[in-house]
Parts: sequence; structure tokens; C-alpha cells
Amino acid sequence: MNNWISALAELQAQGEPCVLVTIIEERGSTPRNAGSKMVVSAERIYDTIGGGHLEYKAMAIAREMLDSGSQQTRLERFSLGASLGQCCGGVNVLLFEPMGQPQAQIAVFGAGHVGRALVPLLASLPCRVRWIDSREAEFPAHLPHGVTRIVNDEVVDEVDNLPAGSYCIVMTHNHQLDLELTAAILKRGDFAWFGLIGSKTKRAKFEHRLRDRGFAPSLVQRMRCPMGLAEVKGKLPMEIAVSVAAEVIATYNACFGLESSKQSGSPAAEPVARLTPVSRRQAQ
Repeated sequence: MNNWISALAELQAQGEPCVLVTIIEERGSTPRNAGSKMVVSAERIYDTIGGGHLEYKAMAIAREMLDSGSQQTRLERFSLGASLGQCCGGVNVLLFEPMGQPQAQIAVFGAGHVGRALVPLLASLPCRVRWIDSREAEFPAHLPHGVTRIVNDEVVDEVDNLPAGSYCIVMTHNHQLDLELTAAILKRGDFAWFGLIGSKTKRAKFEHRLRDRGFAPSLVQRMRCPMGLAEVKGKLPMEIAVSVAAEVIATYNACFGLESSKQSGSPAAEPVARLTPVSRRQAQ
């Protein structure tokens, strides 16, 4: 799939952000004419604006925009001379257009009955969900769009693979595993939100054990346990799932445009995207 139009359509259908790079002006001798385009995603480029160091620089700028979550268009002028290692001698002006809004990155640890109720709710929102468990048989045969199933005997290892600014939800079948996941998530510290299933008694026990491991009280306070909106009461799996999903949505919408680094002092993560459609937000 080298055609930029096909690539853009497929990436947008998958909800994957990308940057459309267009030559909007050419002067003198240049490798491609004005109107030439390429699409840059986090891992690939599609089509070409002429190759060489110009294309390398354009790719680097586009990926910098993707990493920062920028939604602002950008113009850059390049002289195709010795500074770029190209001998064309002309000038290109490039337009960089971010395509696709930043999406929530949510990790759900645990494929038990509450997880099976929660994940379809999250999948109906503009987000990407990693669903993680060691027990392959616990996952349903068919997953909702936007959900990636991850089976790993060493579930805690998956914490290192999460994007910065992720929303982490821990609800496994094992309290000790919950504790180890909690420690790993808090150790990273660059999450946007972290919720742990359980009661106030469970929270007190975990706080004591985490304190013994040297975790700062201020960091442990970022853990939501019990999690979910208190107004949504009930003990059925779907009732718990709705409560948790509601808190995730409320947190996203309250933190629109903020970076998780402002909460934790960690390197900048992607800006938070609202989960409420724009039309409904404007009417509120």
C-alpha cells in the first residue's frame, strides 16, 4: 500500500494518527512537483515527496508532531543544497497536516467477568484498548474493534510496553498479581489514570505493602481504589463496568488538552482526547 490516498483512508479507519505532508511550492530544480504528497505514521511512510534527505527531514518533523500530539498545521521551507546533501539546488515548501485526533490508550489487566463487561464499553469510545491476561481461555472468541488481546504468562512485563499517558485498569483474579501490577504501574509513574478493583480494606492493605516497598504516599494517592463513580452503585459485573467506564470518561473530559507529565513530572505524553463527541460538548 504505497498510494497515499489508500494509506490515509486505511489509517483513519483504524483510528491511527498520521501526518499528511504536501509540497505546496517548488522553485528551481526539485525532485517532485508541487502537489506531491506522502503520509507518515508512527511506524511507516506511504508514497514519496522525492526521497533523499528532504524526505528524511520531513519524516522526522512529522513523527515529532505525532509524538507531541500536535494538532496544528506546520509550514517548513527547505533549500535543496549542500545543507541537505542534495544537489538539486531548488526550494520546496512543505505543509504538514496532522490527521486523526489523539486517542485514549487504555490497558485492562484481567479478562474475568468484570473485564468482559468493561472492555466492550471502552471499545465503543474513541480509544485503543490493550486487554491483558495470562489465561487465553478467558477471552471471548470475538473481540470488539479497537481491542488488542495480549496473552502473556508474565503479565507484569506488559506494563513496560504501555505508551506513556495510558489509562491503567487492574482487575485480575489474583490479589498478589494485582499488587505486583500496582507496583509496576506506580514505578513507571507516567500514567494518566490508574484504577484498581477492590474495597477500601484492599486499598489499606496495598498502601501498607507499597509503603514498605518505599513508594511515596503522594504517588500511592494517585491510585483509584475503589474505582468507579460512587453514584453508580451495584455489584453486578455490568454495574461495576459502567461505573468504571464512567470515571474514565469523566477523567478524560476533565483533563482535555493536558499532558500526564503535568501530573507526574515525567516526559511529555500525548495530550488527552475528549471522549464526548464534539457536537455534544458544544451543546453542553
